Amino acid sequence: MADVAGKWNCVVKSPLGEQQSVLTVNSDGSGGWTGTNEGAQGALECKDGKVDGDAISWKMDMTVPMPMTLDCKATIDGDILNGSVTAGPFGTFPMAGTRA
Repeated sequence: MADVAGKWNCVVKSPLGEQQSVLTVNSDGSGGWTGTNEGAQGALECKDGKVDGDAISWKMDMTVPMPMTLDCKATIDGDILNGSVTAGPFGTFPMAGTRA
């Protein structure tokens, strides 16, 4: 299981431009995790956090600019995070990050 716990400086490349945030991951040591993702529009709670080897996944319910659930997936390789965020009918956007 990858060492996912800690803070990650992330960037999502969305149609609205690059969205920067700090993802905080609190691993429970048994394949689950909780945390937050804090950016310019506030903090979102990470739900259904899972760790499977070097892969993590989670969901976030956003309300601004419109209500929607974001589905997130990433792979951890040391201090590098690479993944994607799926924003419902708006598509999937690349996400990259480094351990803070």
